[in-house]
Amino acid sequence: MTALLQGLRVLVVEDEYLVASLIEDMLKSAGCIVAGPIPRLAEALDVARREACDVALLDINLAGERIYPVAEVLAQRDVPFIFLTGYGTGALPDEYAERPHLHKPFRLNELLGVMSNLVKATAN
Repeated sequence: MTALLQGLRVLVVEDEYLVASLIEDMLKSAGCIVAGPIPRLAEALDVARREACDVALLDINLAGERIYPVAEVLAQRDVPFIFLTGYGTGALPDEYAERPHLHKPFRLNELLGVMSNLVKATAN
């Protein structure tokens, strides 16, 4: 599973420092290249518009602001993304309800499994 993720450039948008650090460590242990973590919406929008990445991990709530403008930019650029949430699945608007998501807290194998599936699906 991790062989598929080796060298993958992953944009991480997460505002909680400890969660962001944990995610960064998880990704690096799988051989990913981490862009971020980015804690604020404005900066995340800027990076999503201009930086190249293979996949993104998006915390739904950034200091009270919703991540959906970043998701829209990434979708327009055909960059796959995974929502990270402490909320239930019902928190996602209808247009994103079918997108991959992980409920916090999650384990390394859950994160890597969802990322691997997303990368496989995107490659086809």
